[in-house]
Amino acid sequence: MKDEIYTQAHTDFGQDLSYGDYLRLEQVLSAQHPLTPAHDEMLFILIHQVQELWLKLIIHELEAAMGLLAQGVVDPALKMLTRVCRVQEQMSRSWEVLKTMTSADYLKFRWAFGRASGFQSYQYRLVEFLLGNKVPFMMRPHRHQPAHHQRLEEALKAPSLYDLTLRLLAARGLPLPAEVLERDYTQPYQAHPAVLQAWLQVYHQPEEHWELYYLAEKLVDLEDNFRRWRFNHLTTVERTIGHKPGSGGTAGVPYLKRALEVVLFPELWQVRTEL
Repeated sequence: MKDEIYTQAHTDFGQDLSYGDYLRLEQVLSAQHPLTPAHDEMLFILIHQVQELWLKLIIHELEAAMGLLAQGVVDPALKMLTRVCRVQEQMSRSWEVLKTMTSADYLKFRWAFGRASGFQSYQYRLVEFLLGNKVPFMMRPHRHQPAHHQRLEEALKAPSLYDLTLRLLAARGLPLPAEVLERDYTQPYQAHPAVLQAWLQVYHQPEEHWELYYLAEKLVDLEDNFRRWRFNHLTTVERTIGHKPGSGGTAGVPYLKRALEVVLFPELWQVRTEL
């Protein structure tokens, strides 16, 4: 019987969809093309490709969760946001692998990719827009790719994850002014005292507003993980190139330090002080 099971499990897959075919592994595993003989360039390429794959999943989950929240459906959205948090944790850990590359290792191939930079990542910018960090200026690096630029523009003009959450608060009877619910979505969100008061009601009566309370904590998880990813990115860059200018025209470490100051969901952090 064991031999029969083994034989059945190891048949010829020539006529069937195989593991490699389903995952398009030939395309994935042939997408690494180092430009130099430097040993660590393969690590550098793979880490960034993996990050982009995780970003693709984050976008998939965020957009689906936002669609549900727009309809007032919370529980499945929470599951999707939990998955985003787990992906963020994996992305943060990947910097630890990249840190095994020293400054000397990096300089052996750094010259080869010219002005290419993570600053130009279309998917990362889309994630930022979905989360509410909307800076129209940041669309400029994507003008040469019309499809990417259009999708970013759509996200820029649409409500962010936090905007949809605040709409949900209003739909559940918590008073929020029109200036919050009908604001200019192309601009970064600014904290509002009425929003803080609404969240205080939720946190003072979690049993009565359990879905909103749980959603708020999930958003805090998400932003907490986002900050950690940014911090790990900062320390990796500083460890690798010090305070040299970054590729792609950024200021390098100073630019990344300013990014750490961005707060996506300000009232969810303020409410801790007011409770």
